[in-house]
Amino acid sequence: MKVCGVELKGNDVVICLMSLEDGLYTLNECRVKKLSISDAKDQQQLQKLQFDFAKLIADYQVEKVAIKERLTRGKFAGGAVSFKLEAAIQLIDDLNVTLLASSKIKEIIKNSHTTMNFKDTGLKQFQEQAFMTAFAYLDSQ
Repeated sequence: MKVCGVELKGNDVVICLMSLEDGLYTLNECRVKKLSISDAKDQQQLQKLQFDFAKLIADYQVEKVAIKERLTRGKFAGGAVSFKLEAAIQLIDDLNVTLLASSKIKEIIKNSHTTMNFKDTGLKQFQEQAFMTAFAYLDSQ
């Protein structure tokens, strides 16, 4: 199974592609590490981001998208733009999207029998949460 882990941060959709085949986790190469928009009020930019994300998922034959859920209120609440980006992703036709809460991700990783050190992955630091989301989703299956 191939999954795209997603962290929504500000105007960015940070991604990490990972697959699990026969108990072996593999980080998949991807032409982009994040998709961004400069103006969340611009309908064309949102549609372009939605199109680009859908194309990326289709090109890499991703079966599932796992998005790190953001809090809706409180000190660490997600911004309005990140919720717009989430909606744009969730509204893509034939895309299987699930949300994973931070607490669930931590619990899955804590109880995992597989140990992965992020520093050994070769990914950029800003991709860490997308990586953890993808790993947690695959490990919970």
